[in-house]
Amino acid sequence: MNRVPVQPKLLCWARERAGHSTDALARRFPKLNEWERGEVQPTLKQLEAFAKATHAPLGFFFLAEPPAERLPIPDFRTVANIHIDHPSPNLLDTVYLCQQRQDWYRDFARSMHEPALDFVGSASLEDDVVETAATMRRHLGLDLEEHHQLSTWTDALRRFIEQADTLGVLVMVSGVVGSNNRRKLDPQEFRGFALADPLAPLVFVNGADTKAAQMFTLAHELAHLWLGESGISNVEARTTPVQEVERWCNRVAAELLAPLAELHGEFDNHANLQDELQRLARRFKVSTLVILRRIYDAGLLTQDELWAEYDTELARLQESLKSSGGNFYLTLGARVSKRFARAMVASTLEGRTGFTEAFRMLGLKKMKTFNDLGRNLEVIY
Repeated sequence: MNRVPVQPKLLCWARERAGHSTDALARRFPKLNEWERGEVQPTLKQLEAFAKATHAPLGFFFLAEPPAERLPIPDFRTVANIHIDHPSPNLLDTVYLCQQRQDWYRDFARSMHEPALDFVGSASLEDDVVETAATMRRHLGLDLEEHHQLSTWTDALRRFIEQADTLGVLVMVSGVVGSNNRRKLDPQEFRGFALADPLAPLVFVNGADTKAAQMFTLAHELAHLWLGESGISNVEARTTPVQEVERWCNRVAAELLAPLAELHGEFDNHANLQDELQRLARRFKVSTLVILRRIYDAGLLTQDELWAEYDTELARLQESLKSSGGNFYLTLGARVSKRFARAMVASTLEGRTGFTEAFRMLGLKKMKTFNDLGRNLEVIY
């Protein structure tokens, strides 16, 4: 039986990179401890299975040293304003997949002679936040009163995504890597990212977060596109980011969804704060955490009150966070962007894109699912 002379430290690196303990993998790989001590080497078949279990490229196990992996886009994530150095395999694979989709759509847009989108990179950090938010609202066709009238955050988020899609943005919302429901994304690691491009601007929103939080993430990442700045974020309403780009995008996103002047006029200083948080969150269709921050920005809360109320509200939201099912094809459209899915289905049916590539990009396995998706998107009749 042929064994693979893999360095033990590479096995340890892959396991730790995936966030697994040796005990967690012991059932599948009984000799893992011996592998990591260098006492026994795995077979090629065992190594392939281990690479799949740890979401590590097989080729990495033939290196002399563990690779220093870095995100391919600017990383603005921090915890307590300390930069996060080690992206998980789930985050890396999500960014890589979105980059592949963006590359494909950019080529598609060129082939269709689509014009460059002039809003990408049209703003700067020196621009006034209120004016920028108003400009974004006009481009998106975002009517705050319309959002106020929508009954749920899900409806408001769906409408917001449609408006960004109509503008030309590829908006992808998913709580898993690709279509693998066993690889769940962690909102604590990242909430979203933007890939700025004049032909194929892309925003990814972590769908494992609450719907209200996703609203703010989408607004934040759209602000990144207006700056023309790609980047990954884990924005939190309580803190002020150390990076100037993140501070600006946070302020623009908050003003876009909950204009300070309007919120100040709506806030009832004599009402119970928890009741006001719920009422204003329903009105503006953002999370109660964003409303808390906006009340603080308006000078109606002290910093101590902000922090105390924020922790209480965060604990409540985390307890109530639940995933929902829904129409598979609507969910798939949200995962890969309806704009992207429509283009991919049409290009495949026209013979310009192979079915193998289309299925990989869309995360599909069956022809029937492809046809049903096309009919749902009104590309196939």
